[in-house]
Amino acid sequence: HVCHIFSSSFLEFFKELLENAEKSLNDMFVRTYGRLYMQNSELFKDLFVELKRYYVGGNVNLEEMLNEFWARLLERMFRLVNPQYHFTDEYLECVSKYTEQLKPFGDVPRKLKLQVTRAFVAARTFAQGLAVARDVVSKVSAVNPTPQGTRALLKMMYCPHCRGLISVKPCYNYCFNVMRGCLANQGDLDAEWNIFMDSMLLVAERLEGPFNIEAVMDPIDVKISDAIMNMQENSMQVSQKVFQGCGQPKTLAQGRTARSVSEGGFSARFRPYNPEERPTTAAGTSLDRLVTDVKEKLKQAKKFWSSLPGNICNDEKMSVGTVNENECWNGSAKSRYDFAVTGNGLASQVNNPEVEVDITKPDMVIRRQIMALRVMTNKLKNAYSGNDVDFIDISEEGSGEESGSGCELQQCSPEFEFNATEVTGHPNKSDKNVNASAAARSGLSQAALLLSSLFLALQRQWR
Repeated sequence: HVCHIFSSSFLEFFKELLENAEKSLNDMFVRTYGRLYMQNSELFKDLFVELKRYYVGGNVNLEEMLNEFWARLLERMFRLVNPQYHFTDEYLECVSKYTEQLKPFGDVPRKLKLQVTRAFVAARTFAQGLAVARDVVSKVSAVNPTPQGTRALLKMMYCPHCRGLISVKPCYNYCFNVMRGCLANQGDLDAEWNIFMDSMLLVAERLEGPFNIEAVMDPIDVKISDAIMNMQENSMQVSQKVFQGCGQPKTLAQGRTARSVSEGGFSARFRPYNPEERPTTAAGTSLDRLVTDVKEKLKQAKKFWSSLPGNICNDEKMSVGTVNENECWNGSAKSRYDFAVTGNGLASQVNNPEVEVDITKPDMVIRRQIMALRVMTNKLKNAYSGNDVDFIDISEEGSGEESGSGCELQQCSPEFEFNATEVTGHPNKSDKNVNASAAARSGLSQAALLLSSLFLALQRQWR
């Protein structure tokens, strides 16, 4: 299924992107700062652990996490640039409160926080949107046709055989009415689905442009190093202001004075990788290529549900198409089909001549998918604006009915779930279409299976 393929591709891409960014930072910092970096490397490892945890659906507040990173880095740096003093944990807590006020790292934390937050929110929301699309198609595909829809399908596909018209296929408009009636509830997905697709495409444009996570993560090592250098260059002014606010710290005994920062190796700046030296992510792909591919699929998927009846009836196995309109099965004979084609969706089936549809009883599984799309669209709109959105933890899920409800992407199953759903028939209405013979009853399950199979066949539109 294409949604699963793209979800997996995005997961793999971002996983490798983060791993490469972490490796690049580690290699450069070991080379540049040596032992001082290695003694404090867990601070940077924790940063990447939290970024990875956020992307796979963890409950991580990016802004708070990044603020904590810079506060901890300031504490470590403050010790290193003031090796002659002894600092208690309480004193360092006071120091961290000056992170925002003194801007010891220059403007790097503010810019990086904005870039990382927007890029990660957009990337994670987009990947979750793909999971929701897959989940909706899966759940809707599991909805069995109503008894009335099954009878109409049986009449269209099998009754010509009873008349000896083995080679005669259903008329095109006749097929259209049957499928519009059978897929009445599915047709109601179309409006919300199209809004959802448009929102996905807008976020995709963000991923290609200002929210490009690849452009943020590739130079993150250089940006953090620039922040460290800025702290070193302004260490005297920063220290004096901290001493004024937090008090004068105790001086270490002369023999215990730590080696100075300049001796420890905080003097060198390093160059970033050239583009050709950068590690390749996700088996040679790039974010631009990934997004370009998925955008094409999203555009093709618009109007997916309203086009289902037409796609089915355009299959040569299902109808004669728009030719030979006088030489087709019209439901009672080999002749022209004279009824008008009904519209799409549940409400339009009130006068469907082929399928009895109770327009007052919508299918609840499909209604839940409409709500799931609506919720996801709202998240996408927030992500488009650069705002983080709350994601439901999978461990808090109850019945598992909601689509794309925050499941970690690697845990989302690509398989369709063929669950039976309760349907409401019309027991008091007489069957005007088909005799209730044993042969007809045995054909009902075949017709239901045929419709389910058609849904699976139509996944080609997604591929």
